[in-house]
Amino acid sequence: MTRFLAPPNPKRWAFALTAIAAATAAMSAHAQSHPAAKRPPHVEDKNAPTTIRAEDMAGRPERDLRLMRDVEVVHDKTRVTADSASFQQVEQELEAKGNVRLWRFGDYYTADELKLNLETARGYALQPTYQLEANNAQGKAQRINFLNDDEAQVVDGTYSTCQGPNPDWYVKARSLNLDQGRDVGTAGATLIYFKDVPILGTPAMSFSLSGARRSGWLPPTPSYSSRGGAELVLPYYFNIAPNRDLTLYPRYIARRGLQLGAVARYMGETDGGNYYEGRTLLEYLPNDKEANRDRWQLHTVHTQHLTEDWTYGWNLRAASDDNYPNDFSKTVASSSERQLLKELRTDYGGEYWSLTARAQKYHVLQDPDLPVSRPYDRLPAINLHAARYDVGGFDWQLDSELTRFWHPDMIKGNRLVAVPQLSYPIIGASYFVTPKVMLNASAYQLDAFGSDPSRSLQRAVPTFSLDSGLIFERDTKFAGKKLTQTLEPRLFYVYTPYRKQDQYPNFDTAPATFNFSQIFSENRFVGSDRIGDANQVTAAVVSRFLESSGAERLRLAFGQRFYFADQRVQIDNSTPVNSTRSDMLLAATGRISNSWGIDSLVQYNPSTSKVTTSNMSLQYQPGTYKVLNAGYRYVRDSFKNADLSTQWPISDKWFGVGRVSYSLREHKMLESVVGLEYNCDCWVFRMGAQRFVTTAKKTSTQFFFQLELNGLSKLGFGNPLEVLKNSIPGYRRVNEGR
Repeated sequence: MTRFLAPPNPKRWAFALTAIAAATAAMSAHAQSHPAAKRPPHVEDKNAPTTIRAEDMAGRPERDLRLMRDVEVVHDKTRVTADSASFQQVEQELEAKGNVRLWRFGDYYTADELKLNLETARGYALQPTYQLEANNAQGKAQRINFLNDDEAQVVDGTYSTCQGPNPDWYVKARSLNLDQGRDVGTAGATLIYFKDVPILGTPAMSFSLSGARRSGWLPPTPSYSSRGGAELVLPYYFNIAPNRDLTLYPRYIARRGLQLGAVARYMGETDGGNYYEGRTLLEYLPNDKEANRDRWQLHTVHTQHLTEDWTYGWNLRAASDDNYPNDFSKTVASSSERQLLKELRTDYGGEYWSLTARAQKYHVLQDPDLPVSRPYDRLPAINLHAARYDVGGFDWQLDSELTRFWHPDMIKGNRLVAVPQLSYPIIGASYFVTPKVMLNASAYQLDAFGSDPSRSLQRAVPTFSLDSGLIFERDTKFAGKKLTQTLEPRLFYVYTPYRKQDQYPNFDTAPATFNFSQIFSENRFVGSDRIGDANQVTAAVVSRFLESSGAERLRLAFGQRFYFADQRVQIDNSTPVNSTRSDMLLAATGRISNSWGIDSLVQYNPSTSKVTTSNMSLQYQPGTYKVLNAGYRYVRDSFKNADLSTQWPISDKWFGVGRVSYSLREHKMLESVVGLEYNCDCWVFRMGAQRFVTTAKKTSTQFFFQLELNGLSKLGFGNPLEVLKNSIPGYRRVNEGR
């Protein structure tokens, strides 16, 4: 074999001639036939020398060479091998024939014949195949025209992310332009084949070569629901900037008409370096054929830093009518959202304080079968929080709020609340004791209401609390692992004298949920209109199992509150509670092994020997795409629900997915999902159905099936990925990362 360093053109002044063994050339070809995973930039050194090797050479090295047998030509990031070739030195033009192989910026081509200018990167290949490094896409064609370093035109060719000579799916087009510089593939008249059967034809197509976001039409999404009948969504995506985008989605609903929708998202920094982000959704259906009126909804959120310590934002929600969630919701969560908040707020803070001003107004959508209460509007509310810790051993804190409460049907008024508190923590290696005093002071200015004139009310209620606990540790083993087990007994005493509060309105107060957070708080109410009288102590024991890294493997807890006096303050004029002890709380949560997780809380009444509430969930996740969830939620005299969901492989490629949420009290299904997924490496098929409750007496059913062609698009009916992600905790896409 003979090797040449091609003589210089006018820009080059080096020339060399060397002999090299043929075996070395074969090893080099094998090593470079597998490009690196990360594509190098498409920038080639035009002044790089051209190295030529072949068994036989003829011609004039400074003008043109004829190369025969085991030809190899290398120019910077371009490498060509062939049976024979000719090379024009001045023009830097290469023509190769027979078993042509081309490596170009990590991409790989084969061809019967190749013509390529090594300086301009222009040329063509006949009867080629190709494989792109960026996304492992591959295909074949009658011809490929190389237009520059980044761009190539595939003529009468195919494109697929499936591997092998017979891909399961491929795009076939008369002209396919692959521009890796702009990361876009564009085609004219196109057919998409699946299992060699044409399934979709388009007059034009564009797609990202790397899967990155780009502007263009998204796949049409047909669907069917029992509320709207057949539907078709045809979204268009605008990739305005790396930090801004807009999706427009006209949706045709057979029973209702044409709905127009838009979602805009943005995030970034201002010129001053301050962060902002937001999202706006708007839907509008003119002249609903069933309701005979216009229908719409709006949801917009925004947060922005004006300075490092000053932010403002809004969260605005509204809908045209009470039945909008029933008729248009696609999820259980959105169908139950009926107290729509409109909020404007601003926050400013210093090192030890923060100030918040907000205005809140509610738009309530009434459930036709179950009345929905209307909260008070806050027009406005101003909150001040200030705190310092370890000031001469003391911690102090002040929370204050001034609010104007407004309601169309109930008493209105202003309320000023100030809650200063002072504590002195005493903390040792295995114990803590924290005495604290606080004062809840409030003043009301109430408007005239009915026959009641306007009036002023004041109230001041002191509270003393003493929190104390011990921490013991020991080495132990759990599930075969060495762990540290703690035993943490805790006592929390609270004394608040009784103050008659029946004459005060209830703007925003309700009994707190009885749980482990609440039993260690001074007030048994949330909100500031009621300050519960207390002479009580809470006793609790917590045991934690910790790994050597400090990660918590399991937590067990038990707690109960003991009363030394009746609880006289109530939300309304109901009879005081005279029990001497509260219900017991028992909790267990954690990952008891790499596969099993548990989260449970039980509220038990020892006086009646009955469970008041319970919330239990168990998760088994032994491997990837294997998850089984079981849950049980119960509140006495309210509801009793059981829940079961799973994603589980049926075979190597088939996966079953499903969820059942059932009311054991009412003997009816709340939500059900059933589906199948098939993963074939370069494509995934999903199919199934979902049924869920929208109101107390109405349900919605929707069906879905989807063919996802990895690296190209999703085709099908409905939105199964959204359904499965929202319904099955721990669900993962079977083609995740592809």
